[in-house]
Amino acid sequence: MTSNTHPEVAASGQADVPSADARRPAEVPFIQAFWFWLKLGCISFGGPAGQIAIMHTELVERRRWISEKRFLHALNFCMVLPGPEAQQLATYIGWLMHRTRGAIVAGALFVLPSLLLLVLLSWVYIAFGHLPVVEGIFYGIKPAVTALVLHAAHRIGTRALKNRWLWGLAAAAFVAIMAFSAPFPAIVLAAALIGHLAGRRWPQLFTASAHGAAQRGYGPALIDDDTPTPAHALFSRARLARVLAVGGGLWLAAMGMLVAWHGWQGTLAQMGWFFTKAALLTFGGAYAVLPYVFQGAVEHYHWLNAQQMIDGLALGETTPGPLIMVVAFVGFVGGWLHNVLGPDTAFWSGAVAATVVTFFTFLPSFVFILAGGPLIETTHNQLRFTAPLTAITAAVVGVILNLALFFAWHVWWPRGFGGGMDIASVAITLLAAVALFRFKLGVLPLLGGCALAGLALRLVLQ
Repeated sequence: MTSNTHPEVAASGQADVPSADARRPAEVPFIQAFWFWLKLGCISFGGPAGQIAIMHTELVERRRWISEKRFLHALNFCMVLPGPEAQQLATYIGWLMHRTRGAIVAGALFVLPSLLLLVLLSWVYIAFGHLPVVEGIFYGIKPAVTALVLHAAHRIGTRALKNRWLWGLAAAAFVAIMAFSAPFPAIVLAAALIGHLAGRRWPQLFTASAHGAAQRGYGPALIDDDTPTPAHALFSRARLARVLAVGGGLWLAAMGMLVAWHGWQGTLAQMGWFFTKAALLTFGGAYAVLPYVFQGAVEHYHWLNAQQMIDGLALGETTPGPLIMVVAFVGFVGGWLHNVLGPDTAFWSGAVAATVVTFFTFLPSFVFILAGGPLIETTHNQLRFTAPLTAITAAVVGVILNLALFFAWHVWWPRGFGGGMDIASVAITLLAAVALFRFKLGVLPLLGGCALAGLALRLVLQ
């Protein structure tokens, strides 16, 4: 969410524009959209860039459910919101096409396959993680994750840090969290305040380049550039009040049930509260909020340890859906270890905790889209990034770099600095970095190759 230039769309293969069909597509039945969103949830690998590229190919080029201009307009809105922009974009388009039920189905199905798969993989990890084969796979994947986080810092940094002032802000955030253990929310708030004040005095520091003109040639779309905003997408104060009331009511009802069950200090209630705050701080994508999740889940609540968190991120990278779904792994492990449903219910304790965490993490995204969508649909003009958001994104780069170093420390020195460096892990990390930076290797082939390397090393060393 750092630039109005969309490499995600550029990566979707626009160079090969299909021959235009002069006929406007027919209205899409809700059941047809349902099956598409389910399919999307099962194939949405590759992080936000890959997920947005898939949606562009399917919705703009192939099916022509929405024009590119309207697609980019919605994407701009989603990129300035906290939360996973790809999931929010699916929610937005589902809402535009089929009202609230379309938003709920599109957004929920984007997440549900990943939740089910992560619950299964988390159970395998907890129950069988001590087996040599599983240990070997994770031994190779963890260095790859270190390289992926470093690559994310570089990718976001090259898009966000457009001048020396923003570089300085990123460096300050890095020092604040690394040297002074500043909490992530404090860094976000400080960056927003600095951006607000500096933007008023020196607005040129925060000027973002606009994306190029929308590519044409796909033929008319069902929701085209000149298609009037549907009645359900028109702004009204009454509708806004209903959305906020329902969203707030759902949150209060769910939290009330958890508090009534085990009290405010209960594990599930604390998970719901913590991940609600995390959902409101995900400016810059999942990598940006992971330090906050580390601080809370690992250091404060002790739901899992640092090594388990790194393993969870590795699992999140290998499943479809938003990367922030790593929080489901955090919930599963925390629920399992704390037996939130009582003794002899380890699996169901983990599954319920993972579901609770997912609900509280994604509920704000639905409220943002249903509440803010009508405001965005009042005009089809391009959104501009504000100075506070630009400053936040710059600070996020420093935070992600600190996360990469944190991972490297735990992966390269698994027993601490006194225990000696794990040379094999260092070598896998460096090879993974070369594959990412030099050869642009995809995430899944990278993880697969590193997993095989780790498994081979472990079997040889046994």
